[in-house]
Amino acid sequence: MIGAMRLLVHLLITAAALWVTTALPGIELGGGSQAARIGTLLVVALLFGVVNAVVKPVVKVLGCAVYLLTLGLIGLVVNALLFLLTAWLAGKLQLPFHVSGFWPAFWGAIIVSVVSFVLHLALGRFERPVREESE
Repeated sequence: MIGAMRLLVHLLITAAALWVTTALPGIELGGGSQAARIGTLLVVALLFGVVNAVVKPVVKVLGCAVYLLTLGLIGLVVNALLFLLTAWLAGKLQLPFHVSGFWPAFWGAIIVSVVSFVLHLALGRFERPVREESE
């Protein structure tokens, strides 16, 4: 139950972070009603989470040497490409979420990371769980 609640909170935080990125030029969220836009954000957030959970670890393992050579800066490019992949998949699923190129994806990925971090921090998600000691 707690795991499902954490997943839901993470999904909502990612959707909120994606919503912030739509203020950038080159990132558009279409749709008619407010409810449709929120639904699109939730589905894109879920899609973004799946892409990051499945593709990102594979890329990190395969590109380990490049990560080391660039001192991790290639991670910014990888995040932008994963953001673009998410937008492409959203288009294939007929979702009105569009990213017009690499640079909007680059800045969008950075904003999603920063906004997600701040929201998780504000909600206390990065706190370590308190364990009761048995005597």
